[in-house]
Amino acid sequence: MRSAVLIASLVSTSLALQLPFKVPFFQSSLAPEDDEPAAGSPKVAIVGAGAAGTSAAFWISKAQERFGVNIEVDVYEKTSHIGGRTITVYPHENNTLDPVELGASIFIKANKNLWRAAQEFNLTLQDFKGEQSEIGIWDGEQLLLRFTGGWWDTLKIIWRYGVMAPRRADSLVSEMLKKYSTLYTSDSPKWENITELAQSFGWMDLIENTGADFFTSHGVSKEYVFELIEAATRVNYGQNIDSIHALEAACSIAANGASQVAGGNWQIFDRFLNHSRANVYTDTKVTRVTQKQSKSRPWTVHSDKGAIGYKAVILAAPFHQTGIELPSALSSQIPEQPYVHLHVTLLTTTSPSLNSEYFSLSATDNVPSMLLTTYQGARQGRKAPEFNSISYHGKLNEDEWIVKIFSETPVEDKWLQSMFNGSVTWVHKAEFDAYPRLPPTSTFPPVKLESGFYYVNAFEPFMSTMETETVASRNVVDLLLNDEFQSSICGQRISASTKDAVSPEDDFVLGWDC
Repeated sequence: MRSAVLIASLVSTSLALQLPFKVPFFQSSLAPEDDEPAAGSPKVAIVGAGAAGTSAAFWISKAQERFGVNIEVDVYEKTSHIGGRTITVYPHENNTLDPVELGASIFIKANKNLWRAAQEFNLTLQDFKGEQSEIGIWDGEQLLLRFTGGWWDTLKIIWRYGVMAPRRADSLVSEMLKKYSTLYTSDSPKWENITELAQSFGWMDLIENTGADFFTSHGVSKEYVFELIEAATRVNYGQNIDSIHALEAACSIAANGASQVAGGNWQIFDRFLNHSRANVYTDTKVTRVTQKQSKSRPWTVHSDKGAIGYKAVILAAPFHQTGIELPSALSSQIPEQPYVHLHVTLLTTTSPSLNSEYFSLSATDNVPSMLLTTYQGARQGRKAPEFNSISYHGKLNEDEWIVKIFSETPVEDKWLQSMFNGSVTWVHKAEFDAYPRLPPTSTFPPVKLESGFYYVNAFEPFMSTMETETVASRNVVDLLLNDEFQSSICGQRISASTKDAVSPEDDFVLGWDC
């Protein structure tokens, strides 16, 4: 059954980057704001070098290539890392071994920008190994279900949830994906207001209701919603089905055929920047952005490099996590956005499976190699799960397996040794503000805060993935190019030969193709 396969694919390095040759020289730490900058190419600043910021630089470069749009782009990143929440770690700190994804881990073929980027940049894709795993659903005290996706498992799912629950859920998700896919077509809307975009797609019911209320109101059985779909929302977004809005819950079970880039997904975002030929300033913290009366450079970005004037600014990072001071007229438009603080534990172990005693199984009964969780037992007064997910990610060598654990609180070393039968050989722990909290809402920050200032992450409380950040940045770049340069990524006519080379029937992807 497709639902079983969908759940199987539900699990999201520093980079040496040469500084650009055009490094500004400053006589003092901050240049005077009221000085009109010297004549030259119009300048655009992008703050943040994650999925949103790097793809924004890439989209601008496409307009430069096609239509000769004259823009100089500066990208600011406060860390040394390109790629935001895409981070890899070497097991045992041994860089001769294959790196393992610590942060955003997977994408699917329906993620057309990431998929196309991997192809265009000649990156090697590998299947997500969790798809070959046996999957279990754990409620904190009981193993409710285990399956691998075969015909016998299909019967088990039908027996437990009924034949209509998976079909109805799949139908609802397919309808959502059909609307979403129009964002890659030549008819894709441009938006400054995300609520209006939701209305145009007929998605108000999805964003104004929890996943629990939406799916049950459309005839999906409560058991299926609070077990299988909740397992997906907990592993993908660290949130329960009765607290997350239905659009993101639907995204959680839309994964099918999950892949990742061999060597790390961050390489996609590295290639975006390299292709863009933008000036990139890593380890450079932006402290504030100010505004002045100037036609050519009304915005001044203050950073460790000094103060530089820009025609436009793209903020491509969650505003309240940046610590950047903005004019009150802008900051007042961005409500506080809480994030899920996620603990990620990577480890290697010589134990081929988890401790069966912990899961009340016999010593001869292996625990499923991917364990997802539901909070339903805790709602009924039983013990809550101590983790969101545990998954074996294949072998490191003949004797060791790689395992990843997501949890709401840190896991203790003693607990790990018990869980893996005293056979843990290496541990790496990390913490992320991994995803925005996504309660039902119809109110989102503006995409365009003021003329010349754009906020890509306004989209994240609506849909939060690596891929949708690239879609949101393409929209922002189109708005900026239209507003400031009377152009767009695909706004001017290009040669018929290019148009004929890639048509909608040949995997047309707006932005890559025109």
